[in-house]
Amino acid sequence: MIKTPTQIAVMREAGRLLGQVFSMLDNRVGAGQSTLELDAAVEAFIRNDLQARPASLGQYDYPFSINTSINEVVCHGMPNAKDVLKDGDIVNIDITLEKGGFIADSSKMYMIGAVAPKARRLVEQTFEAMWAGIRQVKPGARLGDIGYAIQSHAQANGYSVVREYCGHGIGREMHEEPQILHFGRPGTGLTLREGMVFTIEPMLNQGSAKVRSLKDGWTVVTRDNNLSAQWEHTVAVTADGFEVLTLQANA
Repeated sequence: MIKTPTQIAVMREAGRLLGQVFSMLDNRVGAGQSTLELDAAVEAFIRNDLQARPASLGQYDYPFSINTSINEVVCHGMPNAKDVLKDGDIVNIDITLEKGGFIADSSKMYMIGAVAPKARRLVEQTFEAMWAGIRQVKPGARLGDIGYAIQSHAQANGYSVVREYCGHGIGREMHEEPQILHFGRPGTGLTLREGMVFTIEPMLNQGSAKVRSLKDGWTVVTRDNNLSAQWEHTVAVTADGFEVLTLQANA
């Protein structure tokens, strides 16, 4: 679980490149775009412009480079030519990138056109919940501190936290130990140490936390069809706190 300074430097570069992918998408995602078109654009940009590898493609036999989760889709939404973004949609785009043998993982919400105030608030408060968790990261803190901060922020704002999916350690493999739950009790769980690298990626629902999987074997949706939102960063534990490895430049 512990990465050396040299390994974290490689992960920092992977994270910097992944930030560039999202900067490219910032100028592209909009009404009229199909999620399959976005997938093709991301794969081409990672391979051709960044000379890196889209790490999700082929992972667990997944056939695309990104996940696109629209509105009531909680996570693992699959790009599709028929899924065309329209005014009022919210969509999470989740991307992994490998460079130099190490993987960075991040996801971001996009609001398409005129989004309803309740949907906008969900997106914004999910972003704040992620950061509430990130701010707990430092040597000596416990994993339960991260989960508690996220859960407390979500519930204080009237949202539920999806429990079936969590953050994870990351490095040469996309999914390593430990699991990073987005709920918990402070002062419990694994103690954080300098050199740990993991994702924090809360999924918040407007209604119930309950979810169900679709027949494609990937897509997860809210059971009550209310909206869901997610944000994600890859975070390293430093000597005195944390470093977010997947920040966008000038964002």
